[in-house]
Amino acid sequence: MPILDWVNKAQAAVAANEVPYHLLQQQSVHGDPAADNQLIQGDNLLALKALLPFYRGRVKCVFIDPPYNTQSAFEHYDDKLEHSQWLSMMVPRLQLLRELLAEDGSIWVTIDDNEAHYLKVLMDEVFGRKNFLTSFIWKKSYGGGSKAKWFVGLHEHVLCYAKNIVQFPEMWLPPDPAAAKKYYKYSDEKLVQRGPYRLQPLATTSMDERPNLRYAILSNGQEIWPEKQWQWSRDRVEQAQKNNEIVVAERRGKVTVSYKQYLRDESGEERRRKPATIIEGAYTQHGTYESMALFGVEHKFSFPKPEALIQFVLESCTNPNDLVLDSFLGSGTTAAVAHKMGRRYIGIEMGEHARTHCLPRLEKVIAGEQGGISEAVNWQGGGGFRYYTLGEPVFDAEGGIHEGVHFPALAAYLWHFETGEPARQAFGAPLLGAYQGTGYYLLYNGILGDRRPQAGNVLTSKVLAHLDAEFPHDGPRVIYGEKTLLGEARLREAGIVFKQIPYDIKAR
Repeated sequence: MPILDWVNKAQAAVAANEVPYHLLQQQSVHGDPAADNQLIQGDNLLALKALLPFYRGRVKCVFIDPPYNTQSAFEHYDDKLEHSQWLSMMVPRLQLLRELLAEDGSIWVTIDDNEAHYLKVLMDEVFGRKNFLTSFIWKKSYGGGSKAKWFVGLHEHVLCYAKNIVQFPEMWLPPDPAAAKKYYKYSDEKLVQRGPYRLQPLATTSMDERPNLRYAILSNGQEIWPEKQWQWSRDRVEQAQKNNEIVVAERRGKVTVSYKQYLRDESGEERRRKPATIIEGAYTQHGTYESMALFGVEHKFSFPKPEALIQFVLESCTNPNDLVLDSFLGSGTTAAVAHKMGRRYIGIEMGEHARTHCLPRLEKVIAGEQGGISEAVNWQGGGGFRYYTLGEPVFDAEGGIHEGVHFPALAAYLWHFETGEPARQAFGAPLLGAYQGTGYYLLYNGILGDRRPQAGNVLTSKVLAHLDAEFPHDGPRVIYGEKTLLGEARLREAGIVFKQIPYDIKAR
């Protein structure tokens, strides 16, 4: 498989591993406090690493709109270093996003021709070429282009990869009311519950020749043969004939066989449609108008993606309550659309507009803002989110645990590193849980109360007896604490591996 090489690629490839874990500090709660939505202001590389212990393998859809690497992408533009800088910026972020994706999740990245083909090869490396789904062509403009030097640029790309294509489900869009009205023109009095239908040819010109699909269909004593083969097996056609779902017609001496494709399936659900790889009807101009309506002409965002584009993505690959992540949030479009569509979301933006644009935009969404896709999804308001900033790293400059790190945060950190699993609950007891037969314990921050010495953070005979009585585990145990007063023989007898804070954590 072809690979890219550039200046500092080796350093970029391991950069994600070297990023320190930071805490997320909650600044405010907006709307429903029970809502599981987050707006995070801070460097997205640090924020993505901070999310790993809690959300690894849980994100259904990642949508990002990274800098397009034009001359304005970096403050100090150097043509000889531009591609290397951009690629080095993308690599660790893509690696962390892959870790956060669920096995049946997908990532969608918008990009223009400046880096689209480099990004394709780079994502082949990070996500695996076999997991490439498609490259969507997004028609971003109506037309125009009178000032174009050579060609009128009407499109950008949306690269789409699965985390694991074996587990990735088929993609379907909701029914299109306009298409239903246009194409489903016939009615069937005996199957009113299936709605109107349209006629589709039963014959196929597929190059995949299958002898069992070439046979004669009997109609009024006449044998009808396909030019090549039918789409359906003989048994399925005979059943459809009994249900009056096959239509034979003759026009200009040619006999055609069609089947009735109903608007609704047998359960009464309207027929969904496959997403097409050319995205139309969601233009950059729409995003600009939406931005002006939200923030005014003076504070509108530059080239924001229209809400309809994000709606297309989320309709294609997510269901209500799925988790969506955008680590280049911009003016907050992805979070706003996810909110209106009933998806959970995490949005990360490092710029000041996280506070000046994203936060007030989501507050307007809660209040029932009616721009963008609101009418299409019947948005009436509600829900909530929490606003976070990046706090201190887990470890201070001397290698010790930072004083701002409390038990739940360190417990989540340790659980993730010992098991590779995300923390799925708030930890509030010394026994964090069991994984593959081993129980994991943390003695920290006075979790056992006033049990001296050091408020129970030291593993003594008394503390061990308390753990055995109140937090038993039948099997091997790993216990983190400030130190232990038990000898090696006693630890082996009890099936305990003791790890000292912070040294054994830092070593990991």
